[in-house]
Amino acid sequence: MEIFWYIAIAIVLTAFFILDGYDFGAGIIHLFFAKKEKDKELITKSAGLFWDSNEVWLVAAGGMLFMAFPTFYASVFSGFYLPLIIVLWLIIFRAIGLEFRGQFKYQMWKDIWDKSFGISSLLLALFFGIALGNIIRGVNLGTAENGISAHEAHYFFLPLWDSSFSPLTTHPGVIDWFTIIIGLIAVVTLTIHGANWIILKTNSSINNKLKTVIFNLNIVLTLLTIFSIIVWQIVNPNALDNFINKPYLLIFPIIYLIGLIGLFFIKKIQKNSHAFLLSTLVITGGIWFSLASLFPVILPSINNVNQHLTIYNTAASEYGLSTALIWGVIGFILIFVYMIIQNRLTSGKIDNMDYGH
Repeated sequence: MEIFWYIAIAIVLTAFFILDGYDFGAGIIHLFFAKKEKDKELITKSAGLFWDSNEVWLVAAGGMLFMAFPTFYASVFSGFYLPLIIVLWLIIFRAIGLEFRGQFKYQMWKDIWDKSFGISSLLLALFFGIALGNIIRGVNLGTAENGISAHEAHYFFLPLWDSSFSPLTTHPGVIDWFTIIIGLIAVVTLTIHGANWIILKTNSSINNKLKTVIFNLNIVLTLLTIFSIIVWQIVNPNALDNFINKPYLLIFPIIYLIGLIGLFFIKKIQKNSHAFLLSTLVITGGIWFSLASLFPVILPSINNVNQHLTIYNTAASEYGLSTALIWGVIGFILIFVYMIIQNRLTSGKIDNMDYGH
């Protein structure tokens, strides 16, 4: 049951980053590339019509973590308390930026909430990438020093950054040079995804320009990907062992590479849905590549005193996992019905749909 719930949660998190990821990307495009009022309205609408339903997946993932892996949930929600609060405020400001923009016609009012939407989207993409960087880097579980654990084996607390700004220190912070690299990969990836979404759902005047933006950002993403794998070996020399021992896991980096290579042909792709699928493959492959490199570990310990947190030593009881399966199926059915209805109502271009007026 532990493996089932691990896969289920991974699917839900992937769905969140695919669906709300294009909202983040749309906000970044809005911040840097939308100059005309008509384009700003269309991009805002392309995110605003969907953001609240997309974030259901984040709530679902949190609930499933609490139910299936309560020790892991307790560990990360206390250890990452500071960045989680920052993420919460960014989600709030992104949402009110979308909802408040159209309430009044004053330009200064619109500009304030446009910046709120764009900057919050950018920082959310960055912080979610940094969060993934922390997971694959590991933390000092138990706050061990000199071979002695100061706290329980699953406890840790990270400052936003350590004075050394290094992932190799005994007490790393949330932000260091390695997690920043992963954060930048997330920003570039979601910007590409958001641009593909805008092209897919709107007739914005910058759509042709966005294809050039996607191509250029894909070059940056390729270079960052290569660089991140090199430095990952410095941070964790055993990072790729799972792929050597279990070759079938190579399907995930292959998925990532298919999406990455395909995006270089963005200007030749005729169907916008195909381009959106390629950036979806990049997100899916990247997340599952990271998770597969750790499995069955879900939070590595960087000390030799306390063991890694795994799906086995953090899971709820077998009875709890089995009972939750019933309610999990019901919950998934409700979410899928909701998504199907929404997609039917918002299919095609959304230029003439009403939002924020």
